[in-house]
Amino acid sequence: MNVFRLAGDMMHLLSIVILLLKITGIKSCRGISLKTQELYLLVFITRYLDIFTNFVSLYNTVMKLVFLGTSSAIVYYMRYDRIIKLTYDKEQDTFKYLLLVAPSAVLALATSHVYTVLEVLWTFSIYLEAVAIMPQLVLLQRTQNIDNLTGNYVFLLGSYRGLYILNWIYRFFTEKHYRQWLVWTCGVVQTIIYCDFFYYYFLSWQNNEKLALPA
Repeated sequence: MNVFRLAGDMMHLLSIVILLLKITGIKSCRGISLKTQELYLLVFITRYLDIFTNFVSLYNTVMKLVFLGTSSAIVYYMRYDRIIKLTYDKEQDTFKYLLLVAPSAVLALATSHVYTVLEVLWTFSIYLEAVAIMPQLVLLQRTQNIDNLTGNYVFLLGSYRGLYILNWIYRFFTEKHYRQWLVWTCGVVQTIIYCDFFYYYFLSWQNNEKLALPA
């Protein structure tokens, strides 16, 4: 654990808190992609199956349970809450799951370091997390309906990954034999996907304008 890892985890947690506040506070999920939320839930389920077999620390276990619980709650609210589900942009949120899930599964089967169920699913989750935000970004481009809470949610989610890159750099120079090429590569790809959003987020902040992404 180091300051970059901790800050990244807190950014990730804060992004989810903001999203839950938006959904439960104003009873609306407008501008939020259910597809992205379900992909993140799939990421957490496949990555954290080791919670039953591998205890790292109390912090690690609690964070896994928090991410599983909050992601499940978000999906539940968007799918089944009688008020919130009516605000979901279903007609615009049409990104095809298979375009992200299938390549991630194939790559996991082709590149997994050890061919056990847990290892293959963990590898799959790394690939899938790198691209899970894409339905959300596409939805924002289509609808141009980006309120402050939604914009801040996506910004914090991208910042979490950026801080994790700093964590990896720190560990590379301070931990002997620390190498995670797959995780590093997917993390960089994920951060690159956010770059366009970051540009327009800071531009809107600088000009005190409503955030809008080019269609």
